[in-house]
Amino acid sequence: MIESLLPSFLRHENISRVTADGVCITDRRRLPFEHVEVLCRDYHESAEAIRSMVTQGGGPLEAALNTVLFTYRKDRESLDDAVRLLSEARPTNTTMRRELEGVMRRYASGDEMEDIIPSVFSHYDELYDRLSDIGEGVIEDGDGILTTCFPEHTFMLSVKKAVLRGKRVEVFVPETRPYLQGAHLTEPCLREMGIPCFLITDGMGAHFMREGRIRKYMTASDRALSDRTVVNKTGTLANAIAAHYYGIPYYAFSVSPDRERSCDDIIIEYRDGSSIKSIAGARTAAEEAEALYPCFDIIRPELVTGIITEGGII
Repeated sequence: MIESLLPSFLRHENISRVTADGVCITDRRRLPFEHVEVLCRDYHESAEAIRSMVTQGGGPLEAALNTVLFTYRKDRESLDDAVRLLSEARPTNTTMRRELEGVMRRYASGDEMEDIIPSVFSHYDELYDRLSDIGEGVIEDGDGILTTCFPEHTFMLSVKKAVLRGKRVEVFVPETRPYLQGAHLTEPCLREMGIPCFLITDGMGAHFMREGRIRKYMTASDRALSDRTVVNKTGTLANAIAAHYYGIPYYAFSVSPDRERSCDDIIIEYRDGSSIKSIAGARTAAEEAEALYPCFDIIRPELVTGIITEGGII
């Protein structure tokens, strides 16, 4: 069912796919202007593609699963190394590491890899469907909803289900520097789905909260802890603080809360600051400018109304 509701960017074949030569990963940095695939001929290239943001959000998990399947078919002796390298590609988001470790446990117990990987994809399809039912339930008729970055399957499905049930909804989409996932991915997806939406700059969320046009804040999470701590794209914290100030509920989706770690274990990735000195290839700052680029925010539990999980809202 969910396949028919999803925008084209989020269909499996448009995220990554296995071919005879390797794993083709759609380059989300080039969307929506052109659909280009990066061919990764081994797990080293896949890990580098994930690390260099060829795919983001839930994309790395799908790319990693397909890479494990390709490695199994071509070089089974390297499976353990492939899982290690892929898991290290995104240290902040631990869902991929835990899922890949689960795949290897099943494989070690005798399950066939050709059966394991498709079953994981099916599990996530069902999970997105369940989480979006819960997400739809917190959306009220007339809600203006702010999101951040590319909130992926669960948010998109939640909003679509709300509209299908007759709720009037509009979404405010920050552009999300420096890779513009909001402008390049979220807004086109919502528009394709027929959801009223507005593209705004990253600093405009509080303005529309003050005006009363935003009544919910909903994001994905790169990581969520059982104490309701959320880790998500830089900019999420500022919006969460503004939402808290204006009494606006903030909900984050998590397909796999991390119950093993604490806030002290979170590693915030810093990427090359040069990426924020240009936009879409056009320079916006002097070459000599010193720039910092922390990739994620840590949002403390007191700013989070609830985390939407498979088991309900925590």
